[in-house]
Amino acid sequence: MKSPNTASYLARYQDSFGKEGTTIINDGEALTMMLRGVRFRGNDFDRFEPKDYVDPSKLSSFKFRHGKLCYCIIEADIPILVVTPSQVLDCLLTIFLELGDPLPTGQMNQERLKLCLKVNQETYSSEGNTGWFEGEMLNLQSKLPPGTFMKSCINCAFSDYSPYGHGLFGNMICFRENKVGYLALPLGEDFDKDDYFDVMDTVSEMVQETHLCQEFERRVPGTGYRG
Repeated sequence: MKSPNTASYLARYQDSFGKEGTTIINDGEALTMMLRGVRFRGNDFDRFEPKDYVDPSKLSSFKFRHGKLCYCIIEADIPILVVTPSQVLDCLLTIFLELGDPLPTGQMNQERLKLCLKVNQETYSSEGNTGWFEGEMLNLQSKLPPGTFMKSCINCAFSDYSPYGHGLFGNMICFRENKVGYLALPLGEDFDKDDYFDVMDTVSEMVQETHLCQEFERRVPGTGYRG
């Protein structure tokens, strides 16, 4: 049975062996896509691994870093709602993720994420400098016209991140079941991490930046740990 959070994204994959279309299935926790007869799954766009038994010969056209797909470009179109001063629009958030070659150190020589959003025939693009969905979505939001915003968890009043860090995509904390406690945290310079750790015990669930539920309210700048 599919999760109620399951979504499908039209996607494009490219590496030194060519370019092909595919579909990324997002069940709210992990991402899955088929490439050249191989099923890849991961909890992030830069953590795709081959799943189930795979004939080694089918993997010869891919490169891996610590078992994760690399040396490729992944593009995907994520449906997202955008609120303008006059209407709510169905839009597509297009991601462009370039994963570089593995280095002897175990790192990659490049990992670049860029986001684009088309609203009312105008296209807005993030700078591609932060390396995180958090930073790129906020950068993209800053480029939208006044009164226009992406209606998703990245802009929700009840979402935040852990002080322990997070990956490229997802790992947001939802506080919708303790709105009062979370919103009561001091703002700005008065914010206290100890108080935040106490509130973290009331987490409703982990969500992704592009997720949306019926509890959404627009975030007030300066709220919580991420400000």
